Amino acid sequence: MSPYLSALGILFQPMNFIMMYLCAVVGCILGAIPGLSGGLGITLILPMTFALNTNLSFAMLVGMYVGGVSGSFIAAVLVGIPGSASSIGTCYDGYPMTKSGRAAKALSIGITGSFIGTFISIIVAMLCSGAIADIALTLGPWEYFSLCLMAITMVVGLSNGSVFKGLLAAFIGFFLAMIGADKVTNQLRFTFGNTNLYSGINMVTMLMGTFALQQVATSYAKGQQEMPPVDTASLGGFGLTVKDFVDNAKVIIVSLVIGLFIGFLPGMGSGISNLIAYGQAKKMDKHPEKFGTGYEPGVWATEVANNAGVGGALIPMISLGIPGDGTTVLLLSAMTIHGLTAGPMFIQTNPVLAALIFLIVLISAILVFVTELFTKKWFPYLLKAPYHYLFSAILMICFMGSFTANTSMFSVWLMLGFGLLGVVMDMFGMPMTPLMLAFILGSKIEEYFRIGCSYARGDLTRFLTRPISLIFILIAIYSVVGPIITKAIKNRKKAK
Repeated sequence: MSPYLSALGILFQPMNFIMMYLCAVVGCILGAIPGLSGGLGITLILPMTFALNTNLSFAMLVGMYVGGVSGSFIAAVLVGIPGSASSIGTCYDGYPMTKSGRAAKALSIGITGSFIGTFISIIVAMLCSGAIADIALTLGPWEYFSLCLMAITMVVGLSNGSVFKGLLAAFIGFFLAMIGADKVTNQLRFTFGNTNLYSGINMVTMLMGTFALQQVATSYAKGQQEMPPVDTASLGGFGLTVKDFVDNAKVIIVSLVIGLFIGFLPGMGSGISNLIAYGQAKKMDKHPEKFGTGYEPGVWATEVANNAGVGGALIPMISLGIPGDGTTVLLLSAMTIHGLTAGPMFIQTNPVLAALIFLIVLISAILVFVTELFTKKWFPYLLKAPYHYLFSAILMICFMGSFTANTSMFSVWLMLGFGLLGVVMDMFGMPMTPLMLAFILGSKIEEYFRIGCSYARGDLTRFLTRPISLIFILIAIYSVVGPIITKAIKNRKKAK
């Protein structure tokens, strides 16, 4: 309990609290604007945290995370365009509610569902993370190698369009992680004689290019700059009663469990949980034909599930050092930048910081909930923000952030190169998450593999003879091969 009391004192220091709240609000705004996201906000402020202390840095980053996930439903409800993948399912019933004059109630369900999902999931994370970390301490390098491999292949297996494209993206991430001096022998790899690459590729430079710059370029190219008009007259009142909670209690509980479970699985995230929860709610309901027509349980299901993924994703990040979704990849990179190592020992070596991260999510969720309720009438104005100003500001931050990373123009050119890589990958339908995850975990996989080989004196069968390691490897293989076999079976049935 003492780490939480100490963390509470740190959190309520004026600077930490104010910056956490401001970043949560900014994250909510970015999440509400289609084409932008809270993850983009984390990428942009990451370079700004270099000169800040660790507590203030994570107050800003985690606050941005919570606000970004919560705010993404706003555009989905008001104009039928999801602010991010986590609110795709919300469009199905949220926007029809708006068109039928029930925008106020749809927004209230989104605000309340987001709060319930985040608040309860982070309580579960606070209770479970320590126990999972204790179990993880009993594992060896063989299990950690297999776990990291499983995390990447699970993301690859869920890649939209093609598993092979996901694999290719992961291989690109591995290649980028290998550039620079080898940690064991200090042998230079893939530097091509360029002294700027001796220490490897800077994480901030890569994220700025492939994530922030790529999003701006693709959003501008796709013409995502104008939003449909919104009827602001229907946004008054709260619109929820005790009966609404009682009638939808089953949907809320089931969606909460789905969001937590999928958030815990490495790399899956809220983009998947909201759609699965929507489908499950439709199966359970007595009137499935009403889904898609402005049916309230559809909004409850998606918003509770995608926000429950916040707590679910933080559990493996803090306990195992494996990010649960794309945004926690960015938080994990922030830990690396600040000299921290996420994993089983993190809670023991940094108990106050671990407690602080959990409390930031908890307090941010409450603040965002209250703020969204009182500013609901202003939501349409967020969607009218001029994109040419937003894009210009983001580009300026990208250039400044990449230069600050190494105080070198080489980083700026490298960032532009990664931006081009991101655009090309988007054109060919290649997912970005496997690349980022492979880049973050690439060095860990190599390290655990070499340690495991060293301990076993070159005996590679040790990775297969240890039961837990074998289970992780089998899951990793199935994650890649399973979708291919399933697709082949479906094609054969269609042909017949």
